[in-house]
Amino acid sequence: MNIKYKKRLLIISILGLTYSLKAQVNSGSFNNSESKIIYKLIETKKNLNKSHKIEDRYIIQLYSGNMSEANSKIRDFNVHFDIKTRLKYESPDYKVWIGSFRNRIEADRALLKIKEVYPAAFIPKPTRK
Repeated sequence: MNIKYKKRLLIISILGLTYSLKAQVNSGSFNNSESKIIYKLIETKKNLNKSHKIEDRYIIQLYSGNMSEANSKIRDFNVHFDIKTRLKYESPDYKVWIGSFRNRIEADRALLKIKEVYPAAFIPKPTRK
């Protein structure tokens, strides 16, 4: 199964359970065990979003190389911009990734501003997990 299929299935499941829950609350046949299941599903969705395993987001790569230079790039970038940065290790290099953009247009707009200071920045091809 690809990630889009899983994402759609999860969203449909959550919507279906929400609709079912609303119908049960309105009819008065709601019980506590169903509530716990719904809260578990919501927590699972939050954890998947935090771990970036369900979202297809775009990032900007600022640097790839050794750790000390990567940390230097992050400090320098944070002086110029107020965008979330993270350091990712992919053997054998450390990569400085910028942002978490919902679509390619948002990423391209940010890239235009970032390229004024960091001309080597680029948007890597997104990978499916």
